[in-house]
Amino acid sequence: MPTATSQRSLKRASGLTATVAALAAVTLLGGCGLFSSKPAHEPTPLTEIKQGLTVRQMWTASVGKSGSYDFAPIAVGEAVFAAGANGGIVRLDANTGATTWAAKADTDITAGPGSDGETTAVANAKGDILAFDHDGKQTWKANAGSEVLATPLVGRGLVIVRAVNNRVTAFDSTTGAVKWTYTQPAAALTLRTGTGMIFVGDRAMVTGFPGGKLVALDLQTGNPLWITPLSYPKGVTEVERVNDVTGSPVLFGRQICSATFQGRVGCVDAVTGNGLWAREFSSPNGVSQDERLVSSVNSEGQVFAFASTDGSTLWQNDKLKYRTLGAPLALGRVVVVGDMQGYVHFLSRDNGEFVARAKANGAISAQPVLAGQTLVIQTRDGNLIGYRPE
Repeated sequence: MPTATSQRSLKRASGLTATVAALAAVTLLGGCGLFSSKPAHEPTPLTEIKQGLTVRQMWTASVGKSGSYDFAPIAVGEAVFAAGANGGIVRLDANTGATTWAAKADTDITAGPGSDGETTAVANAKGDILAFDHDGKQTWKANAGSEVLATPLVGRGLVIVRAVNNRVTAFDSTTGAVKWTYTQPAAALTLRTGTGMIFVGDRAMVTGFPGGKLVALDLQTGNPLWITPLSYPKGVTEVERVNDVTGSPVLFGRQICSATFQGRVGCVDAVTGNGLWAREFSSPNGVSQDERLVSSVNSEGQVFAFASTDGSTLWQNDKLKYRTLGAPLALGRVVVVGDMQGYVHFLSRDNGEFVARAKANGAISAQPVLAGQTLVIQTRDGNLIGYRPE
């Protein structure tokens, strides 16, 4: 059975009176049918592989279950920050898994943590933003005006929050005072998912919006520096025209890459916003990139690698179809991706073939992160696992 997250619904934007209760079973992950509460296909069975890479489990920890939300760990140097839906927040040493500090929000939370190592922020369904200092002590509380599903972006003296009503708000990281806000017009239907944000140097941040748009905002004023359509809505019905940026845009060098649902995968220039390349594609959870490739998972669970220079297909792996994969991570010689049965798959960066597999205790929907030399996985059951690929 798919989880509540794998059955993310489409929702009406504010200002429309009609409801979309009939769309509550819409599934965005694993290639399930759009209007079915059951998977349209059985997960592809796993076959035995020859382990060409040693993956050692270094430690385990726990932070609390994800519930119906997506929680992913975040790495700051050799520290790992993680949270669960019950409000638990931890800072761990990536080498040992030891808890540096633990905090408990006074509310259930829907997004986070975001952190720069000094300030850590989480959010809840009412739009409340809670900030904690480097010792795990809560320092302020503010409100973003609507439910928050995206991980706050923390750094450059700011806590930047993206709410589901398409409003981006920047708070002072020390006081919680509002510095600026930016809002995009509402779309008729949007994905109920947390679109991520990234910093681009010390001047700008970039995020995605419904309609396939990537937007760069000035960190001082919130004014748009550029707006670039990565893809365009197409089709006749509102459902067919859903075309939201998914996951978080990824910066490597001067190139920002991203993907959309029912749209494209592609890259733009980080400074000008000019398009570099784009390919027809539909991804439920974004991309990862390095100097050679851009990796993404399509709506059926096929893993693709595109050349970072021109978007040509380097390889694709069809052996994980319908396994409800999380977002991939390009990591050295491999691309790492987890599935909803709790397996962590290591694919060769050269040809996409399996080189290793590990079994975590619980379903994986979050993108893995690298903290120091440790690969960290968070399961939907709230387990944190540190691996050392060798």
